[in-house]
Amino acid sequence: MSEPKRCWTSTDPAYLAYHDEEWGRPVTDERGLLERFCLEGFQSGLSWLTILRKRENFRTAFADFDPERVARFGRRDVERLLRDAGIVRHRGKIEAAIANAKGTLALRAAGTPLEELVWTHRPERSGTPRSLKDLPATTPESNALSKELKRAGFRFVGPTTVYAAMQACGVVNDHIAGCFVRAEVQREIDAAL
Repeated sequence: MSEPKRCWTSTDPAYLAYHDEEWGRPVTDERGLLERFCLEGFQSGLSWLTILRKRENFRTAFADFDPERVARFGRRDVERLLRDAGIVRHRGKIEAAIANAKGTLALRAAGTPLEELVWTHRPERSGTPRSLKDLPATTPESNALSKELKRAGFRFVGPTTVYAAMQACGVVNDHIAGCFVRAEVQREIDAAL
């Protein structure tokens, strides 16, 4: 039996499951979006597979990305996380995750919760990418969302990282033409809005 057509190939079952079951499917809750933005920041300069393999460790280390809990992390927590071999031990990225939790709370307090802010940057884009080479690294929407997130105190959220999070969270459907989950993902996005 031949493998179905996917956006990318891999021999790693976890990476294939991520593509098939998660990537591009809509994430509309605050905690889920905070997790994705933090993990995309940690991924910067590394492979996504590295982050995917450490994901459960990240969830444990960062209190399941509960913004109230992570926002209270202090110096001792940063030092603890720097010793945690189960995550990416990078001070700037750890401190950015804490800042992102604080930014999430700031957005909520200002009356524009993270999920509302993110989804208002959904582009009016038609067309289906024929290959991964057709995908942009940034878009006007990812540039604008990056600026809004930075204004709220988020870090490690440049336009490229933000666009990757938008792809991962279904704000855009960048599954390529012929990918066996593209239509299903689009139906889920349409139903979520």
